Amino acid sequence: MTWDLHKLFQHHAKELVRSLTRRGHSSDTAADITQDAFVRLITTQPSRVGFDANPRAYLFAITRNLSIDLIRRDRLVPKVELTAEMAEWIVDPNPLQDAIVYDRQRLAATERAIAELPARTRRAFELHRMDELTIAEIADRIELSTSRTWSLIRDAYKHIRSRLGAIDATP
Repeated sequence: MTWDLHKLFQHHAKELVRSLTRRGHSSDTAADITQDAFVRLITTQPSRVGFDANPRAYLFAITRNLSIDLIRRDRLVPKVELTAEMAEWIVDPNPLQDAIVYDRQRLAATERAIAELPARTRRAFELHRMDELTIAEIADRIELSTSRTWSLIRDAYKHIRSRLGAIDATP
């Protein structure tokens, strides 16, 4: 057996929402449960016992079960009222536009500063920072002493910091 989901929704959705609001759900929650009931109906085999005989009764049974599930979930997970003080602690996960611009400027300045480094200094810095090698490993690769390698890396950091200082000093 097949059914016309659109017709079922037109005929029964408002009635299901009214029934759920009479049971104490808000109109928004009732609408959500009703939509979930139709989603469950879509995922159910049309030959399932109960639906063939009376689709309205089957929809009401689904909404009743979803309503009970929601009430049980609400009992398990207590709702916390958000106070103004708590709201101040909530951080927006999206960065502000000026922070995005600032970070992009710093990244571009860092890339320029690295490009300005002498080849050996840049190689030592990249091995240290990007490849996360130790000073001794870098010294072996570029065939310098560890103290000279450390000096190159230190110089690279100083150079990059000086270039970023120009960005940070700009209003």
